[in-house]
Amino acid sequence: MNSHYAMKPEAVAILSAEDKQGILAGLADLMARAWDLDAAVVLEHLEEREKLGSTGFGRSVAIPHARIPGLKRSVAGLIRLTRPVNFASADGMPVDLVFGLLSPEQCGAMHLHALASISRLMRDERVHEAMVEAPDADAIYSLLANAMDQNVA
Repeated sequence: MNSHYAMKPEAVAILSAEDKQGILAGLADLMARAWDLDAAVVLEHLEEREKLGSTGFGRSVAIPHARIPGLKRSVAGLIRLTRPVNFASADGMPVDLVFGLLSPEQCGAMHLHALASISRLMRDERVHEAMVEAPDADAIYSLLANAMDQNVA
């Protein structure tokens, strides 16, 4: 589906969160379950990255990301929030889509290519709107899979 990172239906969810910390914890749990990782390790690395500056991308999207020891390839997860939450984004807008990316420690440019690919996808207003309006996580995954396939072409 995408050469830069792996994605699967189990890594997509609709969650509610009260704040940025709740979002990161929910994302860590989702990605740990989907990709057989340790949720505490994932959360710790996401929080460390977030301390360097908000991964609030703007346009109601956040892209928390981290490099994880022992990971073999980049993996992604996507959360649609039940209501927008403040994420200290550069544009000040609360986020409703959170696209997580975890990469191997020594992946170099691959991590940056994956982030660029995700940000291109999330800049597409039609894709964003369709994901926000999708009835459930399966529908969101289908939209994502189709958008990623078109992005690759």
